[in-house]
Amino acid sequence: QVQLVESGGGLVQAGGSPRLSCVASGRFASINVMGWYRQFPGKERESVASIISGGSVNYGESVKGRFTISRDNAKNTVYLQINILKPEDTAVYYCNARVFRPLMARWDDYWGQGTQVTVST
Repeated sequence: QVQLVESGGGLVQAGGSPRLSCVASGRFASINVMGWYRQFPGKERESVASIISGGSVNYGESVKGRFTISRDNAKNTVYLQINILKPEDTAVYYCNARVFRPLMARWDDYWGQGTQVTVST
């Protein structure tokens, strides 16, 4: 099992630059992929950004150029730096961890509880 705890959300003014953090704990040798998703009211959860243990990153088209994902493997922590926050960024942001279990030959997905980011104008 992997537990994920997000922090850094809240009410933020438009144009601001909040940083979300997610700390992983539990039973794992390493986390292969860590990422951030967000969910708008009444919508499906969408991928924002992901980063593999070696450092390669991927971003959703809507956030390229404004969001930066990074991770500290020693601290089992992933960060999401949001720049030039816009009202349309208001959503619940979820941390995700994907762990490969070699003995069972499968990938396990874990989710944080989510952190609300609300952009004020």
